[in-house]
Amino acid sequence: MDAVSMTVPNYTYVFKFEEDFAAVERRQWMEDNWHMSFYYIGIYMVLVFGGQHYMQSRPRFELRNTLALWNFFLAVFSIIGTMRTVPELLFVLKKFGFHHSCCIAGHSYVPNNSVSALWCYLFTMSKVPELADTVFIVLRKQPLIFLHWYHHVTVLIFAWFSFSDFIVTARWFVSMNYFVHSMMYSYYAFKALRYRVPRWISVVITASQLAQMVVGCLVNLWAYHVKSNGGECEVSDLNIKLSLMMYFSYFVLFAHFFNKAYLSKKKPGRAAASGTAKKLE
Repeated sequence: MDAVSMTVPNYTYVFKFEEDFAAVERRQWMEDNWHMSFYYIGIYMVLVFGGQHYMQSRPRFELRNTLALWNFFLAVFSIIGTMRTVPELLFVLKKFGFHHSCCIAGHSYVPNNSVSALWCYLFTMSKVPELADTVFIVLRKQPLIFLHWYHHVTVLIFAWFSFSDFIVTARWFVSMNYFVHSMMYSYYAFKALRYRVPRWISVVITASQLAQMVVGCLVNLWAYHVKSNGGECEVSDLNIKLSLMMYFSYFVLFAHFFNKAYLSKKKPGRAAASGTAKKLE
């Protein structure tokens, strides 16, 4: 039995490519290059808003099969990511408790666990191709709400910045995002194929996204509480503040959308049909 399996009993099997992942080298690369996320964001903003202007006088693209394939790919990726990250979180919660899950990496998390390290890295890098979600919206001339592109932009920057810190709170952030995305992208894959998905499923997905923001705020508040009282917590003060502001802004925006789409007495508009599940995360 390898060292990873002995120190991380929540994984029944560790793949060779996971065991060989060079977390320290990837961390150094991200620390030196996290600012590249701004270049991606700049290109993204030009393509999105320039693309909207370009498409104004042109017919929409259908792209249903391409969209279905894209969402299916992201759904599979998110499902696998969930299977490789959630067990570690549940293991830590059961064995060591909530405080440990928020503040202590131990032997089961980055950088001491190559499985967590790899899937956190893949999660971080996936925020770049996920920008293509918006390209489909632009080309298909669907409504582009502020929540969608704001979430894409801020998550990309925060994820790239945070990976270089190996923050412990990421075991919550990454696991929750993988889980919610596994539902969200599966839902959109079926919608793209014209399956009649019950409306309650979109309600559950959006509610899950809202719950994700609440938990994100609570995790950050706990880390802040621990550090304020002189306790040990392996998260920088700057990261806590940035993360808390980010999650709280998401909570406000998701709550507003949820109320408008599902609770308002007015008939839900097209925004409800497209769902906030297009973000995110």
